[in-house]
Amino acid sequence: MTSYGSFPGARPRRLRTTPVMRRMVAETRLHPADLILPAFVREGASEPVPIGAMPGVVQHTRDTLRKAAVEAVEAGVSGIMLFGVPEDAKKDAAGTAGTDPDGILQVAIRDVRAEVGDDLLVMSDLCLDEFTDHGHCGVLDAEGRVDNDATLERYAEMAQVQADAGVHVVGPSGMMDGQVGVVRDALDTIGKEDVAILAYTAKYASAFYGPFREAVGSSLKGDRKTYQQDAANVRESLREVALDLEEGADMVMVKPAGPYLDVLAKVADAVDVPVAAYQISGEYAMIEAAAEKGWIDRDKAILESLTGIKRAGAQMILTYWATEAAQWCRRS
Repeated sequence: MTSYGSFPGARPRRLRTTPVMRRMVAETRLHPADLILPAFVREGASEPVPIGAMPGVVQHTRDTLRKAAVEAVEAGVSGIMLFGVPEDAKKDAAGTAGTDPDGILQVAIRDVRAEVGDDLLVMSDLCLDEFTDHGHCGVLDAEGRVDNDATLERYAEMAQVQADAGVHVVGPSGMMDGQVGVVRDALDTIGKEDVAILAYTAKYASAFYGPFREAVGSSLKGDRKTYQQDAANVRESLREVALDLEEGADMVMVKPAGPYLDVLAKVADAVDVPVAAYQISGEYAMIEAAAEKGWIDRDKAILESLTGIKRAGAQMILTYWATEAAQWCRRS
């Protein structure tokens, strides 16, 4: 006689039987529109300069940056986050190249807007670290400490020149107290109310930034622990979120992404604005290095890492694999 009470009664594996079944019941889906491509452009470069610690990523020339922007549009990527790399001779204590209307970052913004118009959101890093000879994200006081309020004045100028160049979104990333409010006021004062702010709200002092220092030619000596957040803290991030929203942030970001998925999930639960996460240079480098050694499957590891970031609550992901991953998503 047939028994209908066999053990186990619940068989979740039924929903994992075939690729089509797994795809149908997937709770989290990556889409090209989720992705934002960070890109570096180097002043005076006649050809792309490879970044040794980030295989496959380069410091672009103006021409190759335009080409990368077009490829991102064709892949369905939503945005490009631009970082300018000035000539060393143009770095100074105040980072004046960052507020020069003809500085490399402003030139790059105009180039990309001219190439792709509104088909790609042109975003810009709003920070001084690439442009200062000491490598910090702000101006220093007489004792060598980052002067919060003096730095805010520089950020206001920077926001205005980036907006004048045609940026869609500015990304204040220096972790200065009050930076979002100052930037919002600066933009509104010159009639740029439509320029959005993607606030680097929870930006941690991380060991995973290492390759990025090469990517932007950083002059930093020491660390940024007096203004970036401590890795041990979560409540502090939620306080930063509340302050940034009060000051007018349109979107908020957690950076890095992978080591801080718990923070990302808490931030996503706490806000009613879009949440971004930045899969940073060290995260990229680890996967590429392990794949080069043959220790992991590169493509599967990339997609798994991006899916985990989205599953934790990110609506947008900044990743150096944005264009490549978007192409995979469109084929799947």
